[in-house]
Amino acid sequence: MPTIAITGASGFVGAALRECLTARGHRVLRFVRTDAAASDAIAWDPQTGRIDMDKARLVDAVVHLAGENVAAGRWSSTRKRAIRDSRGPATEHLCRSLAQLDRPPALLCASAIGFYGDRGDELLDERSARGVGFLAEVADEWERATAPLAQRGARVCLLRIGMVLGKNGGALKKMLPPFRLGIGGPIGNGRQWTSWIALDDLCSAIAFLITTESARGPFVCVSPQPVTNREFTQALGRALRRPAWLPMPAFLLRMLFGEMADGVLLSSQRANPGRLLEAGFCFAHADLDDALRSALAIQRAR
Repeated sequence: MPTIAITGASGFVGAALRECLTARGHRVLRFVRTDAAASDAIAWDPQTGRIDMDKARLVDAVVHLAGENVAAGRWSSTRKRAIRDSRGPATEHLCRSLAQLDRPPALLCASAIGFYGDRGDELLDERSARGVGFLAEVADEWERATAPLAQRGARVCLLRIGMVLGKNGGALKKMLPPFRLGIGGPIGNGRQWTSWIALDDLCSAIAFLITTESARGPFVCVSPQPVTNREFTQALGRALRRPAWLPMPAFLLRMLFGEMADGVLLSSQRANPGRLLEAGFCFAHADLDDALRSALAIQRAR
């Protein structure tokens, strides 16, 4: 089985991916900034791209997930610079280091459906053009930063990930407190599209792409059943058996979060995982009600 190394291995997606890949029999290593003495750790400096080349030679594929959280708060100029630097430059440094190996590994690099910008009701897939706005620019820079590996002939997959639904993390964790109190509801007018994916399906899709030698280029990683924000909030209310009627006005979101409100919370991407489906990937949780029940059942069990 291939040996896989992950950046961001302790994060919401990274920790779940480690479990998934280990359960499938892969040897999984972690890129770490400190405490690299452990047998499963590879020393990595994101600012320079310097890595432990001896350990990196053992790796067949790298899953690059590391990056600043774009929804952690208002986008000050400092915050925007941190978001940008943790993606484009850090990814390019990493890829330049990996490209120096005699046998460069495959790379599966996280990106985001923010690549498409705010597109209203337009149906988006891998052939759709890049959008406009801060997140579209960042995602484009992020993807282009993988060029040093691609130029060496390494297999590169770009994972355009939507809202990830899973236990104890991500957007769902932030939504649960108000919804459990019965004071959740649509954001803005609720008509913006939400393209989502269950955490289990995202991990399975990454595992699928690791072992699919023909897979290269962009892959939209979302369920084939996007919903509007209003439909999403209604589904979450049903799953929790709580009302979901109290809207959050757009003007209030802009007051609280500034530019980030339009870039993340009010932005609309109606995306379709065309290339994943064409490659033969099967979703375990394509239906939103099922995905929410599964995630919430796991949380209740804990």
